[in-house]
Parts: sequence; structure tokens; C-alpha cells
Amino acid sequence: MKTFKIGGIHPEENKLAKANPVELFPIPKQVTVFLTQHLGAPSVPQVQKGDKVKVGQLIGKAEAFICANVHSPVSGTVAKIEPVADFLGYKKDAVVIDVEGDEWAEGIDTSTELKKDITLNKQEIIDRMKACGIVGLGGACFPTHVKYMVPPDKKVDYLLINAAECEPYITVDYRMMLERADEVMVGIEAMLIASGAPVALIGVEANKPDAIAHLTKVAANYKNIQVVELKTKYPQGAEKQLIKALTNRNVPNGKLPIEVGCIVNNIATAFAIYEAVQKNKPIIETFTTVSGKAVENLKNYRVRIGTCINDILNAVGIPEDTGKIISGGPMMGKAISNLTAFTVKGMSSLLLMTEKESKRGEVYECLRCGKCVHACPMGLEPYMLHAFSELQRYEDCEKYGIMNCIECGSCSFGCPSNRPILDMIRVGKNKTGAMIRARK
Repeated sequence: MKTFKIGGIHPEENKLAKANPVELFPIPKQVTVFLTQHLGAPSVPQVQKGDKVKVGQLIGKAEAFICANVHSPVSGTVAKIEPVADFLGYKKDAVVIDVEGDEWAEGIDTSTELKKDITLNKQEIIDRMKACGIVGLGGACFPTHVKYMVPPDKKVDYLLINAAECEPYITVDYRMMLERADEVMVGIEAMLIASGAPVALIGVEANKPDAIAHLTKVAANYKNIQVVELKTKYPQGAEKQLIKALTNRNVPNGKLPIEVGCIVNNIATAFAIYEAVQKNKPIIETFTTVSGKAVENLKNYRVRIGTCINDILNAVGIPEDTGKIISGGPMMGKAISNLTAFTVKGMSSLLLMTEKESKRGEVYECLRCGKCVHACPMGLEPYMLHAFSELQRYEDCEKYGIMNCIECGSCSFGCPSNRPILDMIRVGKNKTGAMIRARK
């Protein structure tokens, strides 16, 4: 089976919710929609207090190059536009809407019927991605249309679809492969047209044999789309590692996948592109796994953006011994400090960890055992980057490649001294990045 060559680990999979089909979460009475829920600049509000809005109506316009449109996930009245704390506690401008029914904007196809024939051309598909606010749903939420604005001197040889879902606990991509395979394939066909790539490769880890079998069967009806089984190894779904596994090409440090003729998108993004291109439907929902070892009511939800996180957790039931709640998976996710915050594009999981699981072990001195070096999929020396960051030696951080860290957490995972390696590297990356920007 194909895989990347350097580093990697094998954390416990804990795909506890994998057998549970995706359910629609009830529409809340009020939503709070952040104008920044993507990489890049905030979108500019297109509504005012008191305005009536419909589902799918543009409420935040992308006016910067790296930016994404934001649409109303509900119909109702704009109650206010003000800064609101996100799940990390940072205040961001948001549109608060009181829900009144579920009236959709004109021109959006709300039917569930599969629409296979693509009538849009290359530029029209890219324009539709932008209009519908499509972003990468694998984590970074990078505006998707920008990826397909390929420079004239570049050529796309491979469209790569990340269906590895290598993070423990998260199962929404797995459910999408089983429940929405045809829609995903049509979305991939649209992406092939937009990219000009001759072939699309869908990478799926071997721990999902039923998904591989089903996708392979469906893909047989679509030319130029292949399903590739990948070795189960974390972080198989990381962009550079997936490119290495599927094409044996190496993305140079500091460069983008297009430099080696690749575009990479998550499988959930392919579904979103299907809905945008074929249904004119913007992203107004997110697919979210709610899981944890102590959670009895495991769920895979399709949730309207702007839904209060607390409402979701209360619907499932928060175990008494919950010590930490994470947005995302346990390896790359971030702890939620504000449960009254709201869902955003790309919020793929709410993970409830027990008090015992969430407690950090006692930190000891570095043993120089080299486990973090062996685990690093980027070939870095994490123990050294940790030390340089702690000592605020940011020139050395830059010299030893801290900006190439993909923050996968493999280094911290196996550290016998329980050292917060990734935490310090994140601090170092932030400070080193600021230093580099100031220098320019």
C-alpha cells in the first residue's frame, strides 16, 4: 500500500461514531455567523440590522484576494452585527440572525435528486466556487477558488482527493463516502474541468475497507477517477504527505502543491463543490462528528453554520467527567475555551475528552531519545525547535525549518518526557513568522 516515507505514527483510531449515519441537526432559533471563517481577510458585511434574509443569501462579500463569501444559513431578520467571541475566545465580527421559517434564496436547487450532467465550463466553475464561498473543509479553510487560479506557466497533472481521515475519532468523511459517493464523484468531475488535470486520485486509508469498496464501485462509472488504498498511518491526510504517497512527488519547502503539478482537496470539499456547481448552493452547513470515549450518544451531524456549540453538546449529553472539549481531532484540534461560540465552515468534530484523558503527564527533561525526530513527517528536529522557541532564539528557529512544521503533533504524541513540543513550536512559528514579515 502507498504511503509517505518519512516519519509518521499510529495513534489509537477510536472511530467510535463510524456506524452512525449523518443526521440533520435542528435549525436553531438564532444563529451567529462569523465574517471570518476562512483563511485570509474577513468578508465585508452586505446586510444591516433589521434586514430580512433568506437561506443562501450573501451576507459577507469577499473583497480581498484570499477571502471567501459568507452566506446566511437561515431565513429571518438580522438582529445585529457586532464582534463576538469565537471558540478560542477571540472576538470577530459576526452577523446575528433571528430565525423565521426556512425560506431559501431564489436560484438554489433544494432537491435531493442527483444532478450528473455538468453544464458549466472551466471559468464558470471557478466563479461558482467563489460565489458560493467554497473553502477547504479538511481543516485550513483556504478559499478553494484560489487554488484553481493556476498560473499560465503551471500545469496540473493530478487532482488529489484527501479521503484519508487519519485524525482519530472523526468519521464524517467516512460517512460521506458511504452516503454521498455519487455527489462526490460529480463534484470531482467539476474539479477536473476547473483544474484541467487528466486524472483524479482519491486516497483512502486501509482501515476503511467498506468505503474503499463502495467508492471503487461508484468510481467505475466515472472516467479519470481512481480510488487508491493507502497505508493507515498518521498524518496520511496532510497535504505534502498525501502528494508523496499518491504521486511520489516532493513539494519543496515553502512551496505549494502546484509546484509539483498537484491540487489537493478534501472529500467534503468535493461534495460542497457538487452542491455549488450543480445546485447553486453555497456552504451554509458543516458536517460534524460528536464523539468521545465517555459519550453515549455518538453522532454525525449536518449542522447549520452559526449554531451554538452548547446546543449541539446538550443534545448529545455532556458526560460528567468531561475534562476538555476539542474542535477537531485530538492530534491537530484546538481546545474550546468558549462553549457559547458557534459552528463555522470546516468544524469537522467536537471531541469530548474525559478528565483522565485530558490531563497532561508530568513534564521531565528531554532524554535526547530521538523519538520526536523519528516521528516527524517533515524530517525536522522537534526537540531542538522546542528548545530554540523556549529560549526565544527565533533566528535559529528559522534556520532549522520551524516554518516547515505542519503542526501534526506526532512529536508530542510519543515523547516519553511528556514535553509540550508542539505547543512551543506553535509559539515559535508565530514569533518567527512575525520576524520574517517584519524583515520584508
